[in-house]
Amino acid sequence: MKQEFISHSTSETEEIASNFAKQLEKSDFVALFGDLGVGKTAFVRGMASTICPGASVKSPTYTIVNEYRTPNGELFHFDVYRIEDDDDLYSMGFYDYLKKGTCVCEWSENIPYAIPENAYRVTIERVPESTEHRRIIIERN
Repeated sequence: MKQEFISHSTSETEEIASNFAKQLEKSDFVALFGDLGVGKTAFVRGMASTICPGASVKSPTYTIVNEYRTPNGELFHFDVYRIEDDDDLYSMGFYDYLKKGTCVCEWSENIPYAIPENAYRVTIERVPESTEHRRIIIERN
């Protein structure tokens, strides 16, 4: 499975992610890949709008994980930019979260060894001709 989209704005990125989230199961893992400032957190905001409507999504850069819980669902949002090794993941309970609900992880390129086999891989990249446009590629093995 591979889908590719071109987003022309932050709101389009959120809409693409919201539609994508409608197909997710409770135990799915979404691994986000992309450079600083490409819209990974905007993508998570879009996912949360479907899974946990009303959640206030912020990047968990320093907290490493934010939990969004509503009566409609749960979403666990990771930012592993500062993770150095597998011991860091164990100590923050990363592997326990995988059993609790839907997980989305920014900077997944830093933890290739920890991404579940059946994870969705979402790559967000700048379109060279534009400062605003993004290419979003969603894949699953």
